[in-house]
Amino acid sequence: MIASASGLRALHCTGKVAPLDGAEAAALLALLDGWQLDGARIVRSFGFSNYYETMAFVNALAYIAHAEDHHPELVIGYKTCEVRYDTHSVKGLSLNDFICAAKIDALPRP
Repeated sequence: MIASASGLRALHCTGKVAPLDGAEAAALLALLDGWQLDGARIVRSFGFSNYYETMAFVNALAYIAHAEDHHPELVIGYKTCEVRYDTHSVKGLSLNDFICAAKIDALPRP
């Protein structure tokens, strides 16, 4: 099992994934900063000083999502961005969700 957020960041998403059970998801969630379990997905809200910073974050996040071919649901406000990850093909959480969340956590923020 993966032991750190940096361990998650070193991985890449794959097309064939299995659903995580509750214990696996809880162990991976504990490695992340500020993410919460919301039903069958993980969610984190990010706050910013202005719209420009919010959109810069969204663009950096979009780069990660494209590179990993794993895309979150986003709710974007003037000074906020809520990121929601789940894996539709498994109807719940997969390792891919946690890989992307860890990479997003590593983005620089003002």
